[in-house]
Amino acid sequence: MPARSIPVELTGAMYFATESPVWGGGRAFYDPRAEGRVMARAHLVTAEQFSDIAVQEMYRDPGKLLDLEEVLSSGRAVLGEGRYETLVCAGQLDGLPVVTFTAPWAMDDVPWVAPSRAYVRFLATGLLSAGAWDADAVAAYVAACPGAAGHWSARDVLDLTTGM
Repeated sequence: MPARSIPVELTGAMYFATESPVWGGGRAFYDPRAEGRVMARAHLVTAEQFSDIAVQEMYRDPGKLLDLEEVLSSGRAVLGEGRYETLVCAGQLDGLPVVTFTAPWAMDDVPWVAPSRAYVRFLATGLLSAGAWDADAVAAYVAACPGAAGHWSARDVLDLTTGM
């Protein structure tokens, strides 16, 4: 488990694209170069923990420690062409790097895909549990993200998080 988790807002945008065989809809990606802000949770983990999570999302064999030197020195490291194979350093928090993984492409370079009900619920409840935003703010944010917009309304997302 992470040593701690806190809410953060990053520069950029979250969008949904590609098709997840697990969730049955679009996957969430982060475009740090896009205009906007991203509501997120930062988890304090070791380099080993981060590597384990990242290689699983990359569908690579577990146990490999990723080389984080490039992402920490330049802010970006492309480890492959696939989804979640690009590491991004989104800044610093309390003197520690905020590192995540995303796709190598930009938000407008791929078709957006609506996320599934289960995925929207998972993301929205995760943001709510961070404690920084209320249910209305989280619902409006998720519903406005490219890929979700036009498929999910803020009311729909709110209903998923409140059990109505």
